[in-house]
Amino acid sequence: FFFLCEGFAILRTFLTFELVHANMASSVSEHATIGARLDALIESIDSLPPTKIYAAVVCASLAFSFLLLNSGGGSSGGGDEDYQHTLPPRRKESKRRRTESDSGVARREPKWHILKVTNYAAVVLFALSVAHFASDASRYLSDSPSLLKFIAGWSVFLCYFLGFFGISFIDADGLVGPDGDGEATKKRADAVPIGSDVSSSSPEKAKNRAAHPPAASAPVCADPSSFAPVVKKGVPPNMKDMSDDEIASLVLSGRIKDHQLEKLLDPHRAVPVRRAVFDRKLSSLGQGSALSDLPHTPSLDYGRVHGANCEIVVGYVPIPCGMIGPLTLDGETVYIPMATTEGCLVASANRGCKAVSQGGGARSAVVRDGITRAPCVQMRSAMEAAELKLWCEVPENFALLKEAFESTTSFGKLLSADPTVAGRNVYLRLRCFSGDAMGMNMVSKGSLAVIELLKSKFPSLVLVALSGNMCTDKKAAATNWIEGRGKSVIVEATIPKEVVRSTLKTDVPSIVNTNLQKNLVGSAMAGALGGFNAHAANVVTAVFLATGQDPAQNVESSNCITLMEETLDGDLWISCTMPSLEVGTVGGGTGLPAQSACLSAVGCRGGGEIPGDNAKKLARVVAAAVLAGELSLLAALAANTLVQAHMTHNRKPAGATGK
Repeated sequence: FFFLCEGFAILRTFLTFELVHANMASSVSEHATIGARLDALIESIDSLPPTKIYAAVVCASLAFSFLLLNSGGGSSGGGDEDYQHTLPPRRKESKRRRTESDSGVARREPKWHILKVTNYAAVVLFALSVAHFASDASRYLSDSPSLLKFIAGWSVFLCYFLGFFGISFIDADGLVGPDGDGEATKKRADAVPIGSDVSSSSPEKAKNRAAHPPAASAPVCADPSSFAPVVKKGVPPNMKDMSDDEIASLVLSGRIKDHQLEKLLDPHRAVPVRRAVFDRKLSSLGQGSALSDLPHTPSLDYGRVHGANCEIVVGYVPIPCGMIGPLTLDGETVYIPMATTEGCLVASANRGCKAVSQGGGARSAVVRDGITRAPCVQMRSAMEAAELKLWCEVPENFALLKEAFESTTSFGKLLSADPTVAGRNVYLRLRCFSGDAMGMNMVSKGSLAVIELLKSKFPSLVLVALSGNMCTDKKAAATNWIEGRGKSVIVEATIPKEVVRSTLKTDVPSIVNTNLQKNLVGSAMAGALGGFNAHAANVVTAVFLATGQDPAQNVESSNCITLMEETLDGDLWISCTMPSLEVGTVGGGTGLPAQSACLSAVGCRGGGEIPGDNAKKLARVVAAAVLAGELSLLAALAANTLVQAHMTHNRKPAGATGK
């Protein structure tokens, strides 16, 4: 309204000046009459209620804004250009660019080029109106209704020029997109379209090739949207009858998301479709044939994988799996599968198994069993944190925590609750027996029940994180080394001096000295935490991969101290102590066919007759395999045959196929 009144005032001065020059012969009274008419016109406008004038201006602006912001096109058609999107869109495609919300529903952008059209129309109409008025200014000045029409029209033009005229001069490609980074979008204007093969591009061009923008991610497990049904808007009703390449084009165009393929098709059909998608994406980077040697059919049951083991599946990585043994362990013969790509590892561990069995076998024991989770809670003050710690240490109160925890599980048993205070923070390390499962999901669910109970006792308690890193999961930590986590296992064996010479190709004093100087003194000088061994992680990871364990937990599971002594009879005594070995025979990757078969080979597939027995057996087997690996490697180091063995058995000429 302010701009409108100012426009009237300026127009009044301009028209009065023009009238003096146009009608020099007119009388002074006539000039005054025209000015009076303008004054009367402005006064009549001023007499209108300001709210009505303001409402009219706002409504007009809102109507135009609504027209502008809702003029985007509908869903894309079916032409090939819809499938061959560039990443990101080129300038000419910015007008029809679409973004997607997290729910998967297409969100239309404003059609900014409308402003260019309206700018041209506004300028032309304004110029014509001024020319038309100037052609007979004296008549229009004396005609109040006509003058009011001109003033009203020019006021609308003024509002438009102030509010919308300059927007069209902004580069539409520079407007902030879904990722909030308009400048980055401009820099990617020359990206290579997905699906085009640029494998012949020069290295210099490859270095300068634009990066692909972030893909639509699959909802994480904790996101409630992951449980929502798939939104099928824009999905062709006959999609299952389409070819893999056609469906891949739908994914590339953004009409469907790749992580929805299993639900829209089926787990087996989704894999080749996704491979086609990634083939096109990799082709734009000059790596179009990267997946050709990645097998995906027919041995892996993707129905088992989906929803349990992996997302956005494109195939599987075959890892050679060897078998070591026989190894005599606790009076029984066991064979141990090891999946690895490191040459000599399986052969070396197998030599250790032979030496152990020749000496009468190994003996093992699980001395502690309990998976841990340590929620971090925060109190209002350090005194309240101390009060919570003391409360948890009262036996009667621990019984309440135990009851709350065990109400969430059939097999889990809360064994201890150890609080640690740091200022206002309390880290409550809960340790529970988890049967034959590794137990992370079990202990996490029970921990939430414990927190709810504590909140009822301490209303000021705030849960900071369900895992406060004092558990400690998948990180090197002294608490695991000292207090243990999962299964704490000890295994030992005595190797006759004759076997040390004939099988291990060294002597007892040499191997004992090597272990002392390397595993004990050397590791201490390095400041090792739980790493007083030769290569426990090698064997742990290989057995984990073969039996469906979580390979990332080899960090704490490989905590091991290897000790060797020469007995009074001159034989070799060896032991491995592993305080935090985390294994399970049910859940996770143990249900996959290949991993399940390896567990069957060990003799501990699934749940045991007594809950926890199979998981304990697997832990003892892993520790025994570690002992065999330690024995063989230390013997090779003592005899200085390590490099020779690797050069002989771990090398193959380039291009050799083994045929």
